[in-house]
Amino acid sequence: MQAYCLKCRERHDISNTEEVTLKNGRTATRGTCSVCGANVYRIGKAS
Repeated sequence: MQAYCLKCRERHDISNTEEVTLKNGRTATRGTCSVCGANVYRIGKAS
């Protein structure tokens, strides 16, 4: 699964993924950028 990294300004693979629920009740996938290690989020369930 990939997400847009705000630090790299590119799409990269997510490592250490976990599924979380946001305050508004929507699900999201949280992890770290495989290149720089920054936190990245992707709205929606992990597929």
